[in-house]
Amino acid sequence: MNTQDVLDEFRQVGALLEGHFILSSGRRSPVFLQKALVFSHPPTTEKLCSALARKLETAFGKIDVVVGPAVGGLIPGYETARALGCRSIYTEREGGVMSLRRGFTVSPEDRVIIVEDIVTTGISMRETLEAMRGAGANVVGAACVVDRANGKADVGGLQLVSLAAVDFPDYDANELPPELAAIPAIKPGSRGLK
Repeated sequence: MNTQDVLDEFRQVGALLEGHFILSSGRRSPVFLQKALVFSHPPTTEKLCSALARKLETAFGKIDVVVGPAVGGLIPGYETARALGCRSIYTEREGGVMSLRRGFTVSPEDRVIIVEDIVTTGISMRETLEAMRGAGANVVGAACVVDRANGKADVGGLQLVSLAAVDFPDYDANELPPELAAIPAIKPGSRGLK
């Protein structure tokens, strides 16, 4: 499965949106990938995450635990772990800090991969990596369905495997092109949910 195949899956379910969007990072873009629509279709989710799992096995070998950052990494993390035949856990913010909760544990012997839906800046990956290292995890790499930064995101020095890599434009809120500034902004992402 290549980038075009992945974008076609997003298009088929109406999840490749155009307009003026506030990304989770706070940056602005004329393109938004509404992955919640993709992940509301189990066959599509299975197809994407199975393809990602195959790429992960090729890149990293045996994986024992997949950890997904909440909220975006929950479904792709679980489905990728299912395809890999390993355990799935997730981190979530507690007091503004990404943490392992709900009795989830890892051991230093576990080969752990962080799986996210879409990576733009890498902040959720870095926060999850910090939480996992604090828990004593052996994090061997990272993965995402879509690398929106096309290889430029800072994921804490981890090797990032993506199913698709795109380079959609994004802008600082104070440096918008006139055609984007003329459109009202929408914030469809999950960062900042209470």
